[in-house]
Amino acid sequence: MQKNRICELLGIKYPIIQGAMAWISNGNLAGHVSKAGGLGIIAGGGMPPEVLRQEIKKAKSITDNPFGVNLMLMMESVAEQIDVCIEEGVKVVTTGAGNPGIYMEKLKAAGIKVIPVVASVALAKRMERIGADAVVAEGLEAGGHIGEITTMSLATQVAREVSIPVIVAGGIASGEQFLAALALGGEAIQVGTIFIVAHECDVHENYKNLVLKAKDRSTVTTGNYTGHPVRVLNNKFAKAILELEVKGAPKEEIEDLGKGKLRLAVVDGDIENGSVMSGQVAGLVKEALSCQEIVDKLMKELKEEKVRLDETFSKIAF
Repeated sequence: MQKNRICELLGIKYPIIQGAMAWISNGNLAGHVSKAGGLGIIAGGGMPPEVLRQEIKKAKSITDNPFGVNLMLMMESVAEQIDVCIEEGVKVVTTGAGNPGIYMEKLKAAGIKVIPVVASVALAKRMERIGADAVVAEGLEAGGHIGEITTMSLATQVAREVSIPVIVAGGIASGEQFLAALALGGEAIQVGTIFIVAHECDVHENYKNLVLKAKDRSTVTTGNYTGHPVRVLNNKFAKAILELEVKGAPKEEIEDLGKGKLRLAVVDGDIENGSVMSGQVAGLVKEALSCQEIVDKLMKELKEEKVRLDETFSKIAF
């Protein structure tokens, strides 16, 4: 595949970005995704600055290829995290949970590419105005914190309204979906769920096995009542949250119940009482592979699907 704008912008071989997943996307996973030719992302959410530095150094020990860091802008330590990224020579920063405007000049002065994750056209246009290098248009099919618009609707509208490259995310785990994302106007994809089961992902085996066993209807969204929806695999914890929402429990009670539950699932492996975040495409994830095998498989399937569609189009009268 010839290099497109995302590959040239980020200095990567393939237009595949690994999504930032808190407590999951560490330096080991990000380093191996970048080594495989994509762009690995370390999830800075919940990481103290010095822990983030350690994870960056870990990624550096695995590959000389570029990798990125995701910053949750609502975190109190985000300014210190930015300093760490600059000091360690991170090439790419993706952002969420806030507006990166106040940090843009500092990041750009350090030669860092800034790519916000957006869930609406209005936000995408705003990010372009303040100097974003690209945007990730993430649909509600994604795992974790999500917006309100589907990937198919969001990606096309964002791509038509901004001139910077668009990375499509949410509901992508195969070559068919990869090609669809490009057809929607994207120039790259961001995927998370398929990397949860990667050999190099340090998440607890119980978590991985639950993803591998998932079906098309295995995920639900919690937090709708609080205005902060989160897509997770349905389990005892998810049911408890949903029951509280139906009862109209106070927002504080719902938020308190969710505290520490992601770590409980990722680190401790409690997949009944923990929050097992996953995208709707978990039903397509059927085998544990290495990061290299996942990237190669996506590219192989993309090529095969393009050939199939070329044959299909040749039989249609236009």
